[in-house]
Amino acid sequence: MRTPLQSIVLFVAASLLGALGQFLYKSGADRTTERWASYVINPRILGGIVCYVAVMVCFVAAFKRGGELSVLYPVYATTFIWAALIAYFAYGTPIRAANVGGMVLLIAGMYLMGRTQ
Repeated sequence: MRTPLQSIVLFVAASLLGALGQFLYKSGADRTTERWASYVINPRILGGIVCYVAVMVCFVAAFKRGGELSVLYPVYATTFIWAALIAYFAYGTPIRAANVGGMVLLIAGMYLMGRTQ
């Protein structure tokens, strides 16, 4: 069974939304206080929740269109790449050679997992 391009695109969108959700959780956590309400009524944390709900919607829509789990889930691993890029631009977190090596390995792994026999 070949994985439809639409399913792959939905998983790429899910990975971007997942990375954005992680950023919103982190930036929301930076704005919390000792009060529980600062966790519950926090626009950034709520935005992170919305992102993760959207991730699940993308997953379901992608699976509905068909495709191999072994192809789609490695695509979602690009979340780590997107998160590193967001951290770089938002916080100035450096991306070192080891990080780039890990990103290259993720992409190589996605390619190898998605190859048809």
